[in-house]
Amino acid sequence: MEYWKIAALQSSPPTTAFPYDAGAPGSMNLELKEWLHLLLRWSHVFAGILWVGTTYYFTWLDGRFAELEKRLKEKAGANEPPEKQVWMVHSGGFYVVEKLKVPNVMPEKLHWFRWEAALTWLTGILLFALTYYHGGLMVSLEDARISPAAAVWLSVGLLVVSVPLYDLLWFRLLKNELIGVAVSFGFVVGLSWFLSRFFTGRAAYLQLGSMFGTIMVANVWMRILPAQRRMVAALTVGKPPDDAEALRAKKSSKHNTFLVVPVVFMMISNHFPSITYGRGNNWVILSVLVLLGWGGARLLRRA
Repeated sequence: MEYWKIAALQSSPPTTAFPYDAGAPGSMNLELKEWLHLLLRWSHVFAGILWVGTTYYFTWLDGRFAELEKRLKEKAGANEPPEKQVWMVHSGGFYVVEKLKVPNVMPEKLHWFRWEAALTWLTGILLFALTYYHGGLMVSLEDARISPAAAVWLSVGLLVVSVPLYDLLWFRLLKNELIGVAVSFGFVVGLSWFLSRFFTGRAAYLQLGSMFGTIMVANVWMRILPAQRRMVAALTVGKPPDDAEALRAKKSSKHNTFLVVPVVFMMISNHFPSITYGRGNNWVILSVLVLLGWGGARLLRRA
């Protein structure tokens, strides 16, 4: 493959898909850019904390209710009353949570958890665009294989196809979970290699993280929330909810707990160039650490 060469003087600013030099027409003031960068990063990190926190909180609750269900089966026929609630103590008070598949009466107010995901993804994509698309960090000046503009379009295209590809694999083609994990990891390895060929190491890591994050937010807004709305609507008119749809939503939620651990690694990888994206075999390191992240998520789910 012939390399796409960028002709630029040593003292010239990097050629980017969007002008950012303070003297260029339509460029962004550098101080304004720094403030935007700071506010977006701050918002992204805090929204991510809220999203990951609620995700793993409900994962932990499901684990506790699974334990209660197991004890309930063991105590079947015993005189001891079954335990159906999870008790917690925090901030000077006690909290009691009970899980109901179908409530006797629909409450007037339900608390939904949705905006954390939307805000995390939106600020993350804007931050990625500001830093990498606008900042000229998608390709290397010395040996770029494609132009900066082509790199941006390739990045956007991969983000767009990530969700339908995930849906095709996990909800249409692959029925066995172990085979699904193996095939998914094969895609991760191949994609990591491909990204490292066309993007800088930093951009390759963040591109894969952005694709994982896009799948996660799509799981929330395109599968989990619609399933919850239809469940509430069915119960409101006295109809039973669709169990199959509930299981698909739970599967998406489970996948999010596995995706988020590698995503956090990719977010912080920029601080460790000498052992991650800066190495010649950076795509191998990325693939291995994604697999380790999945293993870490499995341990967290059992905690």
